[in-house]
Amino acid sequence: MAKLPNTELTALLRLQKVPLIGDISAKRLLDRCGTAEQVFKEKREALQRIDGIGSAMLSGLCDNRYLEAAEKEFQFIQKHGIAYSFFKDDDYPKHLKHCIDAPILIFKRGTMDLAHKKIISVVGTRRITSYGAAFIERFMEDIAPLDPIIVSGFAYGVDIAAQRAAMDHNLQTIGCLAHGLNQMYPKAHQKYVSRVEGNGGFITEFWSSSNPDRENFLKRNRIIAGMSDATIVVESAEKGGSLVTADIAHSYNRDVFAVPGRTSDRFSVGCNNLIKQQKAHILTTAADLIYILGWELAEKEQHTVQKQLFVELNETERSIYQYLQLNGKQLLDTVALECNLPIFKTSSSLLNMEMKGVIRPLPGKLFEAI
Repeated sequence: MAKLPNTELTALLRLQKVPLIGDISAKRLLDRCGTAEQVFKEKREALQRIDGIGSAMLSGLCDNRYLEAAEKEFQFIQKHGIAYSFFKDDDYPKHLKHCIDAPILIFKRGTMDLAHKKIISVVGTRRITSYGAAFIERFMEDIAPLDPIIVSGFAYGVDIAAQRAAMDHNLQTIGCLAHGLNQMYPKAHQKYVSRVEGNGGFITEFWSSSNPDRENFLKRNRIIAGMSDATIVVESAEKGGSLVTADIAHSYNRDVFAVPGRTSDRFSVGCNNLIKQQKAHILTTAADLIYILGWELAEKEQHTVQKQLFVELNETERSIYQYLQLNGKQLLDTVALECNLPIFKTSSSLLNMEMKGVIRPLPGKLFEAI
């Protein structure tokens, strides 16, 4: 609950409300003045010397209408016990804190614990297919030993599928909302609210007076991208909000992953394009993400994941996989020779294993186990 003095929280809310003052400008004012309260006490001449602060912004700082709105929102926060985090607080999402345009305040409901946690965002089309749903289920099962938090937008399709699968595997999940905490959109997902709150919760930068307007969805995408170690796009058409989230994550220098699909599938076009344009790593199994992010599993957990992977391999593929695990990077010819297999069969098996995400090709015609 509240850590700031009531007057400072009200001043921060007022600062959020002033038109033309976004999160970057607000942080400049706070850096110069020290507190939000002091921003509204500072002389106009001093504020005008701050880079990016113009006369229109300063006029808004003097408008008492925004103080009245802030006081009203403060009463809502107090009445409903809304938790919040200031961007300088320890419990503010650590990755988001480093984004220049991160909100100065976020509001929270639930039981989320972000300390020392790996965080993955999962986004995609609202028209999820059976292919996307199956991938999400398999991914959550394989990633569960690392106990990451799964972040999404609580929307139809990929979002809710990812959050439900996360909870099915006892993972925390956070829904990032495009409106205030006084409502829930879509209404059809109201039935999941209590379960999400008991296994993570909801965050938003929006006030109780904010509706789920289109521009709010686009704005909240930066929070989904910014608070995560990596963003995964499961399925997307050629254009869509999930691609905006991927672009934002890419601009934050975060790893982006995309699940490939057939070129004839409408909701794989966006993912395939991300991979083709080298804006995303190809993601076929959880092992790809674990390897690229450099996450490590405990020995017991490694055995569990490997056991799950072996279920997908035939006898020849298992033999090759075990050889590569024991011997590291190897040439195709060497693998065939040591595994006592014909070249054509080895080559075909390696291609199948690459598609299954258990080995990867390297320069120089080398292969290694993941």
